[in-house]
Amino acid sequence: MNLLRFFIAVCFCLSCGNESKTKKALPTSEIEAPQKLKTSLIILGNVQDAGSPHIACKKECCTALFIDPDANRKVVSLGLIDAENENTYLFEATPDIPEQLRNLKDKAHFNTNEIPKGIFITHAHIGHYTGLMYLGKEATNAKNAIVYAMPRLKAFLEANGPWGQLVSNKNIVLEELHNKEEIVLSEEIKVIPLKVPHRDEYSETVGFKIVGPNKSALFIPDIDKWEKWETSIVEAVADVDYALIDATFYDAAEMINREISEIPHPFVIETMELFNNQPEVVRNKIHFIHLNHTNPLLSPESEQTKEVLAKGFNISRINDIIEL
Repeated sequence: MNLLRFFIAVCFCLSCGNESKTKKALPTSEIEAPQKLKTSLIILGNVQDAGSPHIACKKECCTALFIDPDANRKVVSLGLIDAENENTYLFEATPDIPEQLRNLKDKAHFNTNEIPKGIFITHAHIGHYTGLMYLGKEATNAKNAIVYAMPRLKAFLEANGPWGQLVSNKNIVLEELHNKEEIVLSEEIKVIPLKVPHRDEYSETVGFKIVGPNKSALFIPDIDKWEKWETSIVEAVADVDYALIDATFYDAAEMINREISEIPHPFVIETMELFNNQPEVVRNKIHFIHLNHTNPLLSPESEQTKEVLAKGFNISRINDIIEL
């Protein structure tokens, strides 16, 4: 009797083993293929040029971050993933570019170079172009990386070290942009530079309109007050599906160490007031970006964050995906 039970048990185990193997060997047609990523923008950073924590900052907004840094605090940058042609592009070359380029490559979900097919620069302030140094000999020693720049910025990079060395060593190749003249990246993607007023010590400043297969986005991380621009920001937002715009300071309360006239960015509260009478569908297009280290919108839990969201606006967060 015991021998019979043993024989039955062995047969049962063998049967289960064969069934298990059969279940694992599913026909190819039944295996769900990974979803192909659509052409998209990815937020690679949302912080103002000097980052967070800010150098020499002794305020509460930075103290804890020096002890326990937040990996999500990266300087403002966008990645563009061209899924159809399997290319990537970068907007802004920040001091955080090593991690941002790796993040862009990982999010692409296709085999691509870590150095993107093109880098678009808005202007010559430290958080927007100094990451180009990582393309030089001391770092990647890139070969002919394309950098798109307006005429003054192009001339500045060519004539001043260490940037001129990147040009002479052919680490980078500068492609000149012109106001409102589109750059065609593919049949379905184009980029249009839009000149905006800002502190232009070394170069002009632009925003970019990025047009994809189905939707478009406006990217203006730095600008002086909206009324200084020849274009109505309300009309500019109405013309796109998304607007990632300057939100350096929430309000004047942050400005305790510097004269407010020296930093004429539009306050978040001013932008919200400007769009107060616009339909919710228009307000919802706006994604605030380029947040100073003092800006309470950096904290997802702040009362100011809750107020902005309650009014129908959005706040750009690292790794946000915007399908185009």
